[in-house]
Amino acid sequence: MRDNTVRKQSTDSKRYDSDVHLVRNSRPIPAHRRHLHHKKAAASKNNTKYRKVSNIFIRLGFVMIFVLIIGQLDTLLSMKTYHGIMQNRAMYAQPEDTVDVVFLGSSHIHCDVNTALLWDDYGIAGFDYSAAEQPIWITYYYLKEFCKYQDPELVVIDLYSIARFGDGFNEFWMPDNVYGMNFSLNKAQLMFDACDQEQINKYFPSFAGYHNRYAELEDKDYELLDISEEDLAEFKGYTPYYDLIVGLSPCLGVTDKTPIPKKSKEYLQKIIDYTKEHEIELMLIVNPYPSTVEDEKIYNSIEEMARDNGVDYVNMNKFTDVMGLNTQEHYNDDSHLNFQGSCVFSSYLGSYIKDNYVIEDHRGKEEYETLDAFSDRVDMANVDVLSGS
Repeated sequence: MRDNTVRKQSTDSKRYDSDVHLVRNSRPIPAHRRHLHHKKAAASKNNTKYRKVSNIFIRLGFVMIFVLIIGQLDTLLSMKTYHGIMQNRAMYAQPEDTVDVVFLGSSHIHCDVNTALLWDDYGIAGFDYSAAEQPIWITYYYLKEFCKYQDPELVVIDLYSIARFGDGFNEFWMPDNVYGMNFSLNKAQLMFDACDQEQINKYFPSFAGYHNRYAELEDKDYELLDISEEDLAEFKGYTPYYDLIVGLSPCLGVTDKTPIPKKSKEYLQKIIDYTKEHEIELMLIVNPYPSTVEDEKIYNSIEEMARDNGVDYVNMNKFTDVMGLNTQEHYNDDSHLNFQGSCVFSSYLGSYIKDNYVIEDHRGKEEYETLDAFSDRVDMANVDVLSGS
């Protein structure tokens, strides 16, 4: 009996201990402790959230710094020539609808057409939107690009490259023709028409073509690093030359014709059709230079094409005596006019435009004050109309 009693007590004791244990574990937590527990949990959650947000902002900060560095490197390393690239950059900075006459084509435009003089003497709001040795098919895409941002009354097309280079194009000048233009569907079409696959890989994206220019950097690269939108808005494309070569003259009296090269003729017709479709006046022009017999044969064929399409055509080589241009003072080299020559020619050109087209005189209007500023820049500049050096 005693043994049984002891066992029973032992069993009851264990049961009792177990019951006590269960009661302790299930006892409610006091309210003040629950409140403290929730505060700690909320604080932990907030800290985690704060750390995540902080990490996001830190990463965004590094990304922004990286982008800024790359942007500055891109600006520093990018080519900055006045044979197309700076003309392109400046075109995008022009105040909206402030260009009445756009001059398109090769370097015969931005070296010969003095847009400062056209403004000062004739009130013509013009812009030289051109690039070195530009073929007519690139000129077509330049025209389309320009008309995205401006609404010109008159388009003047230089014909030099058709006569001198036909359907050929020296790749050396490709960067000047494509680097300054913003990327768009229009630029993509330009590159597919102007480049083979190897050249597309070389020049697109633009950074791929000039990322290794470290050894080629010049003072100009640093001077133009901080060019502002205001500076670009005050640049009207004209880039004067100041050298002198004596004894050159154009070849006159040629009556024979040579057919216009196929691709050049196709894109010249596209330009004619585009301007008619958009109701823009078109003038085809040969700027004064020492032309050859073969050049003039091509020009004769272009004159016939212009006449068939009802388009104005002027070969300025035939009017050098009338305008007062001479071979002793006014040529920079065997292709371009010097500064004095550009003034003589542009004066005659301005008079011709005012006599034959309706171009409003905007002198004195506030929205055209960048043209006054450009005129001042040309007066002060020795070589560089942007930096004034």
